[in-house]
Formats: sequence, structure tokens, C-alpha cells
Amino acid sequence: MSDTSSPLEVHQFGCLSDNYGYLLHDPASGLTAAIDTPEVSKIKDALSEKGWTLTHIFNTHHHYDHAGGNEELKNQTGALIIGPKDEADKIPTLDRQVADQDTFKFGAHDVHVLGVGGHTLGHIAFYIPDSHIAFVGDALFALGCGRIFEGTPAQMWTSLQKLKALPDDTIVYCAHEYTQANANFAITVEPNNKELIARVAQIAELRRQGKPTIPTSIGLEKATNPFLRPDSDNLQITIGKQGASLLDVFTKTRQLKDKF
Repeated sequence: MSDTSSPLEVHQFGCLSDNYGYLLHDPASGLTAAIDTPEVSKIKDALSEKGWTLTHIFNTHHHYDHAGGNEELKNQTGALIIGPKDEADKIPTLDRQVADQDTFKFGAHDVHVLGVGGHTLGHIAFYIPDSHIAFVGDALFALGCGRIFEGTPAQMWTSLQKLKALPDDTIVYCAHEYTQANANFAITVEPNNKELIARVAQIAELRRQGKPTIPTSIGLEKATNPFLRPDSDNLQITIGKQGASLLDVFTKTRQLKDKF
């Protein structure tokens, strides 16, 4: 039986203007993965700070602020790059292509791949059940979801339902500090959500102090994120979609955010 008693460690750090970089470290095996490659210098600084050696890169999707540092880091470290099969033509550095429902090992830990297309067609997320963590790239944000650049609202809603179905205690690491802007929108479409009202105040205080609002959790997002709450009566009434299908409510909510 595999030993998963040694918990995985996540180190979070800022990159570019509003991205987050993440290092995932397994103390038992010594393996370290960078989740996406937004800024090589910041990733190298983080590795140096922690005293870890890069062995893997996990890519969520092909956008430059997620895969742009692949080649440089690969050349410098020989890291194994794992990423979305459906975007292999746009991420030519991939060593291993994975897709929805695939599972692979990171040390003794099982990493589950979720297909969460919509923001990009082949976007994936990485879920590690024994550590209760998920790296979701730009599919889900704190109080938001990714803009639908390549997919359809139906695809995005299907993807978000996969993430919504994860256990409430799953810690969610998303790729950008967009939370305050998302909060400003969320409160306009679900103004009577008491948990959301409280969270908006907490977020404002965190940002006033210069602190990150990430990570979040699936449970918190289910309670406050309008893109996971198309079944909310308050939301449906506010946006004029009372009794509509959940897809229609989600679609209208995303359209409103795009114009906000």
C-alpha cells in the first residue's frame, strides 16, 4: 500500500501583475512540481527560498501566462511537463498528455485530471484527493469563473459542475488575484446572500492589508460564488431569469460579468 501519510506542501507566490505561482512539494519523495509557468524568475526564486528542486511542471492550459516559461525551465531543470492532451498542439513542450478522468502518480499521491474546458477548449484541473487540494487554473476563481474565450457557456457550466461536485473541504488554488473585482460583481447579482455580504467585507479587509484572498474552498465557493449558484432564487430574480434552466441562468450571469 502506498504511503500517503506525508502531506503534500503548497507554496504560493505572486507572479506578473496578478497571477499566482504554486510549487507542489512531496517531502517523502522529494518531488516538486510547478503549477503552470507564469514567470520563470519568480518560480526559480521560490524554489531557492524553499530549497526544493523542480522535477515536474503541471500545465492547466496553453495561455502564455500559464505555459510561457515551460521551455526555459525544462532546459534548465529537465522537469517532466504534464498537461492537457487537447492543447498539445499549443503546448509543444509537453512530455505527457493527460485528459479528463486520467490519473497519474506524484510520489505516492494520486493526481486526478478533470477536463474543465470553456476558458480554453482543453483546459484541465488537477485534483489530489488525499491532500484535499485542487489546482484549477483559470476555470474557477474566488467568486468568479474564467471568461469563455474558446468554449461555450454549456461547456463551461459542465466544467464548473465537476468542480462544484468536489468535497466541500477541497482547498482551491486558482491562478489570479481577481477576487475583489469578482466580489464587486457578485454582490450586484445576489445582494441578499448574507454569506456573500460577509465575505465581501472580509475580502476588502484582506486587500487593504495587501494580503492574498487565495486559496479558497469548494464549500465557500458553493455558498457565495454566483457562477456556482444558478439555482439561487435571489440570483434568478435579480437577473430576470426566474424559473429558467440552470444553464440559462449561468449564461446570463456570465454575460453580465463580461459587461461589468
